[in-house]
Amino acid sequence: MKILAVCGSYRKQGVISVLMDKAIEGIREASPGASVEKVCLIEKKIEYCRGCMACFPDDPAKRIAACVIKDDMQELCGKLDEADGYIFGTPIFCGTLNALMKTFCERFAYVLGRPGRWPVAGCPEPRNPRRKAAILIMSTAVVPGFLRYFCDDATKFFRETLPCVLNAKIAGSLYAGRGRQGGGAIRPEPFFPAARALGAKLARAVARLERKR
Repeated sequence: MKILAVCGSYRKQGVISVLMDKAIEGIREASPGASVEKVCLIEKKIEYCRGCMACFPDDPAKRIAACVIKDDMQELCGKLDEADGYIFGTPIFCGTLNALMKTFCERFAYVLGRPGRWPVAGCPEPRNPRRKAAILIMSTAVVPGFLRYFCDDATKFFRETLPCVLNAKIAGSLYAGRGRQGGGAIRPEPFFPAARALGAKLARAVARLERKR
C-alpha cells in the first residue's frame, strides 16, 4: 500500500500539515506495512499551466503525458501515478482550495488524464486504470464547521476532479472550521481524533481495492 500525502498549505507546520500528520498516524495504525510519503507543495517548484495543450493530444496509451514545463511536476506526477491512495490537504481561501493546490491540480489534469468522451468529448478520463482512494483535509479560521455548506467549494472540486483524472474515489473528508476562539486562529488538537480516524478509513478503503485486483 503506497499513500501520497500532498500538503497545499503555505505553512509547513500549520494546521493542515499537523492534521495530515495525524491522518498518517491513523494509516500506519490501521495498516502497519503502508508506505506513506508526505509532500509539501510550498517546497516545490511548480509553474503555472501555460494552456499550451501539448499534453492533451499525447498518446492515450501513455500513463503520463508529456509536459513542456520542466519543473518538479515531472517527479510529482510520477508519485501520483504510482500511489494507491492520497491525502489532499488545503486551507480554504475564498471558499475553495488555495492557489498553490489549484495550480498543482491544473498541472496534472491532462498529464495524468487523457481526453475522454463523457459527459462531453475531451473531458479527462484516467490514464491509469487502477482504482484508488483519497481523503481530504481542509481548514478555515473564518467559518465554523456547521456552516461548511456555505464555504466549501474545495470538496466539490476534488469530487469532480480526482475520479476522472486519478481514478480516485473520495473515502471521506475533514473540515476543520473556526472554533469558539473566533477568527484568526484554529487549535488543531480538537480535530486529532477525527484526523486519525480518517486516515484509518483511507487505509481500509485502499486495502479493499487491493483485494479486488
